[in-house]
Amino acid sequence: MDWIILFLAGVIGGILNSIAGGGSFITFPALLFAGVPPIAANATNTFASCAGYMSGAYALKNEIVTGTKQLKLTIILSILGGAIGAFLLLNTPEAVFTQSVPWLLLFATLLFIFGGKLNSALKRTTSKHKHATQAGVFFSGLFLLVVCIYGGYFNAGLGIVTLSYLALAGYTNITVMNGIKLLISACASFAAILFFIINGSIDWSLGTATLVGTLVGGYYSARISRGISPQHIRLTVTIASVLITGYFFISTYL
Repeated sequence: MDWIILFLAGVIGGILNSIAGGGSFITFPALLFAGVPPIAANATNTFASCAGYMSGAYALKNEIVTGTKQLKLTIILSILGGAIGAFLLLNTPEAVFTQSVPWLLLFATLLFIFGGKLNSALKRTTSKHKHATQAGVFFSGLFLLVVCIYGGYFNAGLGIVTLSYLALAGYTNITVMNGIKLLISACASFAAILFFIINGSIDWSLGTATLVGTLVGGYYSARISRGISPQHIRLTVTIASVLITGYFFISTYL
């Protein structure tokens, strides 16, 4: 029964990850429901979600190649950040991590909702100051590194945070943003998984069931996402992230 539930959760999570992010809002709680401890559930969720990231990125490979401004640097920073995040997670006490989950989700949700306004403010600053463009490039790379550290530490909400980074970096085409988001998520997650394997933190049995589901959902939904309205995508992710964040606050503190 756990395998069936986690496979279905993986399919739904893979669909959400490929369309707009937030799939781990489904798969992470499902792993907790199956009895996996929080840190192990997070590591297992990262392992399972990575398949959906990779399959979705492959389906949108043309958009990634034509739309990415600095592909090699993006990949390097994503791998480095994911490794740092995984190291931090494995050195965090279980109780501390459990208490931090709602706040991590809240951060991801607020950043997704207000990312557009932050991007507009950044553009205004760039137009007014002589050296703002150079500074913007530096801080954009730094922000990407922080995003991927977050992804290595806590995979849930990674897609939402990454989309917010892409908005701040000046990307506007939602399909291109989805492709780059999946590439960044795949690189950060892969680096984190190597640390989790060495530490023995992954539940391979339940993780495989979730992985197969994310693989199926991620590949097919990436193709479908080309015809979905950006407004509908953003509204769906906003509603889902608010509801899941509220659930984690209630379950953690009440």
